[in-house]
Amino acid sequence: MKITVIGAGNVGAATAQRIVDKQLANEIILVDVLEGIPQGKALDIYEATPVEKTDVKVVGTNGYDETIHSDIIVITAGIARKPGMSRDDLMNTNSGIVKSCTAAASAKSPNAIIIVVSNPLDVMTYVAYKVSGFDRRRVFGMAGVLDTARFRTFIAMELNVSIEDVSAFVLGGHGDSMVPLPRYSTVAGIPITELMDQATIDRLVKRTRDGGIEIVNYLKTGSAYYAPSSSAVAMVESIVKDKRRILPCATYLQGEYGIQDTFVGVPVKLGKHGIEQVIEIKLNAEEQVALNRSADDVKKSIAKLAL
Repeated sequence: MKITVIGAGNVGAATAQRIVDKQLANEIILVDVLEGIPQGKALDIYEATPVEKTDVKVVGTNGYDETIHSDIIVITAGIARKPGMSRDDLMNTNSGIVKSCTAAASAKSPNAIIIVVSNPLDVMTYVAYKVSGFDRRRVFGMAGVLDTARFRTFIAMELNVSIEDVSAFVLGGHGDSMVPLPRYSTVAGIPITELMDQATIDRLVKRTRDGGIEIVNYLKTGSAYYAPSSSAVAMVESIVKDKRRILPCATYLQGEYGIQDTFVGVPVKLGKHGIEQVIEIKLNAEEQVALNRSADDVKKSIAKLAL
């Protein structure tokens, strides 16, 4: 198994490190345009492998020749959000970056699976899908796994319970229009609607929607990378081990949930070939309206792209 991680910033480097720690590949290629950065970080990660007893080769490069025949490509490249900056503010700059990265990487690895982490997530996944020309089952975005993790964290914090007992689902676009689903969120199988009042649920839903910018506001000069990298690697692991986990991913819908031709976060079965099945869960009228609104927001952003 050969995995390429494009972007050697905090998210990319942390993703590479976690892949090594879990020994999910024989070789990892870390790519970045900045001379010396991917080489230095790759070597540092590689030098930790004797200590951790993880037999994974790590290579840093500024080009794409070394990425040839990659099985999975994780795209984290792009500028990070700053305080006061919305996800949409990132779109013009990052679309150009993701476009060039995808074109170069997909040409070297035409049979790869692409996981997009760059923001604004849903739109950047659309860019990668269109530029690569890959089947929709092999291009998807990491969003719902992270959003769900944040929702689970806030539920556990609120109820003072083990994170292991908390399950949750967040659908829709990765941003202000995401759709957390309290009805499908449980603690040890008990719906959270039976464990907290509506005002508390609404507060946690809002904090989940603002989860990224909350961290940006703390850091001032950076954005989240520990949880995003863990979320991306959860998807990588499901593919590498053919686990067929049901994970919420930014997926190109073609009629599912009544949504056509756009990327929206929905639950999918993720295995060695990528998306094996889009799972359609029953939504009530309010949830469907929220999901439609989220999809419309993504479509409006996509319409502004010049591909």
